[in-house]
Amino acid sequence: MEKATIQKENAYAPPEHFGCSCMKVQGTEETGLKKFWQGVSIFAPDGGANWQYGEGTFGADKEKTYFVLEGQITVENEAGEKFVLDKYDSVSMLPFEKRKMWNSAEVEAKVVVTISY
Repeated sequence: MEKATIQKENAYAPPEHFGCSCMKVQGTEETGLKKFWQGVSIFAPDGGANWQYGEGTFGADKEKTYFVLEGQITVENEAGEKFVLDKYDSVSMLPFEKRKMWNSAEVEAKVVVTISY
């Protein structure tokens, strides 16, 4: 069992993201997890991520979830479906499910991100 604390050293900059700060909290390096890692992303109003996770892109072959702690985000899939996530809502994405997402509110959004290895 390992306790983890968010620290500045845990910051990372995922590709195609803007208007956000991201920190990895749990993972192989942090706590020894081998099947998934977890982080917290804070999105400013209008912050988000461009289209990502299509075939041949970084992280495309991973399972992912977004769980909203505060605020609201909208996630759009390649078919044009939009999922508006409010506090305590989540969305799951299978490998190669292309998506874009953005903070769709006028307040900061805090999101727990979980991604398989």
